[in-house]
Amino acid sequence: MPNISTSAPDGLQTRHPRDWVKILSSYREPNAQRSWFELAVTLGPFVLLWVLAWWSLGVSYWLTFALSSLNAAFLLRLFAIQHDCGHGSFFKNRSVGDWLGRVIGVLTLTPYDVWRRTHAIHHGASGNLGKRGIGDVQTLTVEEYRALKPLNRLLYRLYRNPIVLFGLGPGYLFLLEYRLPIGLMAQARYWVSAMTTNAAILIALLVVFLTGGLMPILLIFLPTTLLAATAGVWLFYVQHQFETTHWASRDDWQLQEAALKGSSHYVLPPVLQWVTANIGIHHVHHLYSPIPFYRLPEVLRDHTELADTNRMTIRQSLSCAKLHLWDEKSHRLLSFAQAQACPR
Repeated sequence: MPNISTSAPDGLQTRHPRDWVKILSSYREPNAQRSWFELAVTLGPFVLLWVLAWWSLGVSYWLTFALSSLNAAFLLRLFAIQHDCGHGSFFKNRSVGDWLGRVIGVLTLTPYDVWRRTHAIHHGASGNLGKRGIGDVQTLTVEEYRALKPLNRLLYRLYRNPIVLFGLGPGYLFLLEYRLPIGLMAQARYWVSAMTTNAAILIALLVVFLTGGLMPILLIFLPTTLLAATAGVWLFYVQHQFETTHWASRDDWQLQEAALKGSSHYVLPPVLQWVTANIGIHHVHHLYSPIPFYRLPEVLRDHTELADTNRMTIRQSLSCAKLHLWDEKSHRLLSFAQAQACPR
């Protein structure tokens, strides 16, 4: 089975993961002009393609669908900017970043304050077997899976099936699940975040419907949203769900070690790297999340040992969709077939 590089460059052999925090802190300073530029070259084309797609409804539905599909790339990039706002890395002024994140959250169908909190939980517990359940892809150990009743095994296998994870899952997540503050239901502030975002989305869709009818929703809004959501779910999946990822019990888990060993370096072609706002440099992002996305390549240029860590190409990443269970004995993510062959 193809796998990412597991060799440890010299710098990583001698430097403890915690040491990287001080090193990477020098890259945390955002540049206001650069941040506004990145927003402009993302939001501008997004709005323009929406206008062109709407105009093309009178020319060809296929052209409309093509323009909407292209626009999914800019919606995905807007989500990446919202992601940086959530980490406080896009602007020095946290309030400006938060309000920008809330506005973008209407376009991405993501209640910003809810997502920011669940994503913070993900960063604070990624790779911790004792703190699974919020902001991550559900992952069972081999022994946990074996202990399940037959029906629950079937449900888990269905959940981990690529058709569900990357086909049905993205639509369910962004169109339905994000309408409620799942995981934070007891706190009023997150209900406010979810409901105000829902209201803004409904108002926007109502304006679209009253202005252009149903077709702009069916041929522009839905294709753009669902394609961007699918790409986003895939990226999130391969960032942590690879064969040599890192999971540890609560007592053995260390934040920086989990960040470095449990996050991939997804090597993408330049165009896709731009569209995804360098999120493939995920091991660096998890090591020090306040770094603006546009400064992540600087880190790799200055520290080649990080550039060579956990590298995974698109071709190699495809095999990750077959991996479903964490084996605590071999410290590998396994397929169901591989897990079945493991000694009990």
